[in-house]
Amino acid sequence: MHAVPSGVLTGVHYLDGDFACGEGAMAAGCRFVAGYPITPSTEVVERIARRFPMMGGVFIQMEDELASMAAIVGASWTGTKSMTVTSGPGFSLMMENIGLAAMMETPCVVVNVQRAGPSTGLPTMVGQGDMMQARWGSHGDYAIIALCPQSPQEAFDLTVDAFNLSEQYRVPVLIMMDECVGHMTEKVVIPTADRIEVVPRTLTAKSPAEYWPYQTNGGMVPEFARAGDGYRFHTTGLTHDERGYPAMSVECQERCVRRLVEKIRSNADRIVRFEEEETDGADVVVVAYGITARVARAGMELARKRGVKVGFFRLVVAWPFPERRIRELAGGVKAFVVPEINCGQMVLEVERSAAGKAAAISLPHAGGGVHEPERIAEALVEAVK
Repeated sequence: MHAVPSGVLTGVHYLDGDFACGEGAMAAGCRFVAGYPITPSTEVVERIARRFPMMGGVFIQMEDELASMAAIVGASWTGTKSMTVTSGPGFSLMMENIGLAAMMETPCVVVNVQRAGPSTGLPTMVGQGDMMQARWGSHGDYAIIALCPQSPQEAFDLTVDAFNLSEQYRVPVLIMMDECVGHMTEKVVIPTADRIEVVPRTLTAKSPAEYWPYQTNGGMVPEFARAGDGYRFHTTGLTHDERGYPAMSVECQERCVRRLVEKIRSNADRIVRFEEEETDGADVVVVAYGITARVARAGMELARKRGVKVGFFRLVVAWPFPERRIRELAGGVKAFVVPEINCGQMVLEVERSAAGKAAAISLPHAGGGVHEPERIAEALVEAVK
């Protein structure tokens, strides 16, 4: 455990998910935020902009989302925990620099409060259509971590976790919230300092003469040094060697990119998190995340009244995907039903992980609203037939 930064509003509050996310960032030690206003995420930075002056933080409204993502990458290299906040169209604009952050192994957090798309879509209404973009949106091979809160309380808790994961693995971490969770208001308990674990930025103990910025000493994650502390190093989006210098070779590409991917894949069991209920003996399992997980519970109760043995599996961490557990469950159920506020995205991961042992049934919703519980119940009844 480490001391929580000063200024955190511990206690019981009545907050929407956006405000709770902002408070989580501050509790995690974030002190630089750059962003551009976009519905339905703007309240996150509105909260931060009001609170940062009391905490020694800096918020900058940038000219666009490209600059916002670039700014937090640069800020992170000063040793400052940094974050940006956006929604669908802005998320698309950030993708190139998210890939840059992955290649440079820059710890930072990106919050996407999802709305219905594509393009401008329904700016004020809910969607979950950016889930595959979160994993595959930038070009080339890299790995990412993405978390999906289902409540304002989790918007706080998982934002703290996102910063901790970004520090542990030196990777951009995504918070894939949705408009409903962002705008719903519920009780949020912000724990006292001794109940919040904050992972600080760990700096190398090596001298400038000994330090190479991408040397891992047999591990998977390189040690960090701040720009301005006397360390002479180079960091780039080009394929680079352990010194950070561009190295245009097949051999270096293999070492560099393979490690970017494997530092997440090899630790997937430590990163993956899910909520599982009543899967033993179930004929069908609902797989859901975000607001849809809450709606799904109502549909499950209706299906149980009709005699369906239904289990529940909620993605808390969406990427890396919990493929091992889905594959285990597939050996004992007839089907998975996957309600999503998109036309079928994470269901493809369920299908892949089930490997033909159980059906993966998509229950899509194009966005702008949530599923009717009755529709989920009907899908569950049909699945067991």
